[in-house]
Amino acid sequence: MELLPVTLATAGAAAILNIWLMLRIGAVRQAEKISIGDEDNENLIRRMRAQANFVENAPFALILIGAIELSGRGDPWLAWVAGLFIIGRIAHGFGMDGGSLQVGRVIGTVVSMLTLLGLAIVAALIAGRVM
Repeated sequence: MELLPVTLATAGAAAILNIWLMLRIGAVRQAEKISIGDEDNENLIRRMRAQANFVENAPFALILIGAIELSGRGDPWLAWVAGLFIIGRIAHGFGMDGGSLQVGRVIGTVVSMLTLLGLAIVAALIAGRVM
């Protein structure tokens, strides 16, 4: 028996995504020679906010995914929703750089909000024994 495979896979993907966001911050810090703070550097601020926004949203998604999976009511759609959330967060990370990829920020934000809302509704329905 597999123990929460969707939750584990999503948590692993989220950890890797967080490392990627950290490395992107480090690249700007190194290039701009900024060790502490942001020195009002827009590129650094954008990347720091991309990671902070991820850290603000990912825990809710992981908790909801785990709870729904534990309830036994997540097959087969839950893995697709989890994957969509991660893809949205990647798009948001790229989009926060601005420029031609800026649309990724909007796409990532909308995808994240809709997946969180959907997961929250499903969780509430399960808790209320409607599902």
